Amino acid sequence: MRLSQAPAQPPTAVLALADGLVLTGFGLGAPGEAVGEVCFNTAMTGYEEILTDPSYAGQIITFTFPHIGNVGVNAEDIENASPAAATAARGAVFRAPVTSPSNYRAQLDLSTWMKRRGIVGLCGVDTRMLTARIREKGMPHAVIAHNPAGEFDIEALRKRAADWAGLEGRDLAREVTTLQSYASEETMWRWGKGYGRATGKGPHVVVIDYGVKRNILRLLAENGARVTVMPATASFEDIIAKKPDGVVLSNGPGDPAATGEYAIPVIRKLIEQKIPTFGVCLGHQMLALAAGAKTRKMAQGHHGANHPVKDLESGKVEIVSMNHGFTVDQNSLPANIEPTFVSLFDGTNSGIRFKDAPAFSVQHHPEASPGPQDSFGLFKKFVDSLEPAA
Repeated sequence: MRLSQAPAQPPTAVLALADGLVLTGFGLGAPGEAVGEVCFNTAMTGYEEILTDPSYAGQIITFTFPHIGNVGVNAEDIENASPAAATAARGAVFRAPVTSPSNYRAQLDLSTWMKRRGIVGLCGVDTRMLTARIREKGMPHAVIAHNPAGEFDIEALRKRAADWAGLEGRDLAREVTTLQSYASEETMWRWGKGYGRATGKGPHVVVIDYGVKRNILRLLAENGARVTVMPATASFEDIIAKKPDGVVLSNGPGDPAATGEYAIPVIRKLIEQKIPTFGVCLGHQMLALAAGAKTRKMAQGHHGANHPVKDLESGKVEIVSMNHGFTVDQNSLPANIEPTFVSLFDGTNSGIRFKDAPAFSVQHHPEASPGPQDSFGLFKKFVDSLEPAA
C-alpha cells in the first residue's frame, strides 16, 4: 500500500535582500512588511530585552541561537523606557519555530507579543548561512514580509530593499526619545520582589534620552542617584535648569554624526562647563565627536552578550554586551582624549576618557539587560564621583 505524503506547507514569510537573495520560511508576530538593515545577535538569552532595545530601530535582527521564545515574555523585561519607542527592532529572524513558553514569569508567548508590538517575524530559515553572509559581505538592506496567505511580490520586495536609504546619515534618536522630562525611581530587579523604588537623596543625574534602556536608569537609581530623563533635543539651558550634578548620554539608534548635528553643541557646552558626563554606546560616539574625533560605519557591527573588552588601565578583561553599527575611529582621537577600553574581537575602540574634563564613556552596554554584569561598577564609579549641589 502506498502512503500519500502531505504536501509541503507553503511559505508564509520571506526575507528579500537588496542583492537579490530571498529566504523563505514561516511567519510569526505581526503580518505585513518592514524594511531595515539586517544584523545578527549572538546572545543566547534575553531576546525580549534585545527586541525592545531602541538602539535596534531601523534593523532586522537575526538570532544566531536557534531556539528563541522558549521562556516567553513578560511585562517586566521590556527595555524601552519611552512610549515613543514602543517598537524598536523592525523584524526578527529565527532558525526554529517558536514553541510554547515554559517559565514561571511568562505572561505571553513570543509570537503573540511580537504581533501586539508590530514586529514582523520569520522562522525556519538557515540563520547560520545568513550570519556567515553578513560576516563576509556586511549588513544588507532587506524587507521582511509576513503574509498568512503566502502571497508575495518578490520583485517589489527586492526593489523596496534596494531603494531603502539605510542608516548612514539617519537621525533616529528623535523617533525613540521621550517627548517630555520625567523622574525615574525604579531600581534593580530582585528575586521574589521584582523592581524596587529609589528613596535616596543622592546626586542628581540628568539622562539625555537618545533611546535609553531602562536598566541604565535602574542602575543609576540603584547606586543612589536621583534620576531625571530629558528628550534628545534638550538644550544646554534646559539641562542646566534641572541643576544636574552629572549628565548621562544614553544609548540609541542611527548615525551618531546625524544626531550630533543638534546634540554635539550641547555636549561641548557640558564639557566646557566641567559638568561630569558619562556616555554609553551612541552617547560614547557623540562624546568622541564632540571632542573632535570621527565615527564610521562598521561592516557587521557588534551585537551580542559575549564580547570581550580590555581595560587599558588595569589590564582586566570584561565580557560585555554590545549593540552598535558605528564605531569611533581610534586614530582620530585628539591629544586630550585617552582610550580606556578596546574590543578584543577586532581592536576597535570601546571607551574614552577626557584628560582635561570630568567626562568618560564606553561603547559597550554596562547595564547588560541582557548580558553579563562585569561592567556594573561603572555606574557606581560615576555616581560616587558626583558631589550633590549645595
